[in-house]
Amino acid sequence: MNAATCLIFHLKRPDHISDALVSLRFLRVPERIQYKVAVLGYQVLHGSAKRYLGPLTRVADLPDPRTLRSAATNRLVLPSAKLSTVGSRAFPDVASSIWISLPEYIVSAPTVQ
Repeated sequence: MNAATCLIFHLKRPDHISDALVSLRFLRVPERIQYKVAVLGYQVLHGSAKRYLGPLTRVADLPDPRTLRSAATNRLVLPSAKLSTVGSRAFPDVASSIWISLPEYIVSAPTVQ
C-alpha cells in the first residue's frame, strides 16, 4: 500500500506517507483485521460464509419459550473461552467480541457496504 500511495501522490523518500494514507482512506493493519473479521462474522450470520467457519451463537437461539426483545437483533452471546491463551483468539470468540462492540445501525444493516 505504501508503494502504491507513493506512486499516486508522487512522494519522495523523506516525505511522510501517513497524510496520504488518510486521504485515500486506507485502514491501518489492526483496523483492517477487525474489518475483515467483522465482515466474516456478518457472512456467517447471514449464511454466505464457508461452512468451516462454523456457526456463531446468536441471542435468539437460546432455548426459552418466551420471546426475547433481543431476538429480532443480530446481537451475539460472547462464548466463554476454555483456554486463556488460545481460546480467546478463536474465530467465534473474536468475531463475537468485535460484533458486540459495533453500533446497532451497523449490526442491523441489510448489506455490507
